[in-house]
Amino acid sequence: MAGAPTLAVDAMGGDHAPGAVVGGLEIAAERHPEMRFLLVGDTARLQPLLTRYRRAARSAVLRHAAEVIGDEMKPTAALRVRNASMRVAIDAVAAGDAAGVISAGNTGALLALSKIVIKTLPGIDRPAMAAVGPSERGDVIMLDLGANVTCDVRNLVEFAVMGDVFARTVLGLPAPTIGLLNVGSEEMKGGEQLRDAAEILKESALGPQFRGFVEGYDIAAGTTDVIVTDGFTGNVALKTGEGALKLVRGLLRQVFESSLSARLGYLLARPALDRLREWLDPRRYNGAVMLGLNGVVVKSHGGTDAEGFAHALDVAMDMVLHGFNDGMRAGLERMGRLDAPGGRKEAGGGQPLAPVL
Repeated sequence: MAGAPTLAVDAMGGDHAPGAVVGGLEIAAERHPEMRFLLVGDTARLQPLLTRYRRAARSAVLRHAAEVIGDEMKPTAALRVRNASMRVAIDAVAAGDAAGVISAGNTGALLALSKIVIKTLPGIDRPAMAAVGPSERGDVIMLDLGANVTCDVRNLVEFAVMGDVFARTVLGLPAPTIGLLNVGSEEMKGGEQLRDAAEILKESALGPQFRGFVEGYDIAAGTTDVIVTDGFTGNVALKTGEGALKLVRGLLRQVFESSLSARLGYLLARPALDRLREWLDPRRYNGAVMLGLNGVVVKSHGGTDAEGFAHALDVAMDMVLHGFNDGMRAGLERMGRLDAPGGRKEAGGGQPLAPVL
């Protein structure tokens, strides 16, 4: 790729596409005028939008794709739709026309297509889904969030490497702390896979950053910068947190609408509540990332608006501009090749793990 970095954008994925996508592109183009976008979708619908959004029009090149992968489509079926906007955008990354892809479309299809078309980085067994969320001490990264329902020791160790590089790249942390999510912080807690992964991380190049086991409340407390877990547990934790925030917002609304004095109290508290709303705004944390692939892949929430989609673009830009995949390769090298013979322990599938460094 020559010149400015290019991101491929699935213009037709998501509940509010293509309007929210092109609107998000307009915001991102203002923030990052150096970036270029390959906007993939139905050109008959996209061209009128680009006449309204001039910055997006100057930053984007259109590539026509006649079909759309719907949210209800199974990943196996999505693999056969060659002219869908999501597939054409992913093909652009595989061909070197773009450094990364962003889509608000079908999550399962995006993961399946990315694994097959873009493929994983050498030394990575499975990609993981990661996202940034709020905590008492600042932003925290958690992975996996659902890409891998069951994980073995090797996967958990790889997730720790991915989380370390992601925290360095996106959050700018020089030495992010890492914790393994468990049912208790004591060393004897949890299953054998968790305990084995903890032992490997302690004795590896990530040892100084590894803080051992953390519990569910440590996610919101910000005990560590990176939380590592399997996809089943991570997805449950994510949805539980989203539900809790929605509950709190609903209860606050009920309280402040309950009486005249409560409404007056709201007026007095409104500046502080506006700051809280901004801090917890889900759009600020939009953009889950598929880590471990041979290219940047970002999944935007399907129901987001233009501001939320712009944030997902910001995440992808940070990863491209700060050389995330180069950092991943360096991180794997620091840990030792995870598929090298003579590894310390074997994963559930019989694959040897990283030697102790």
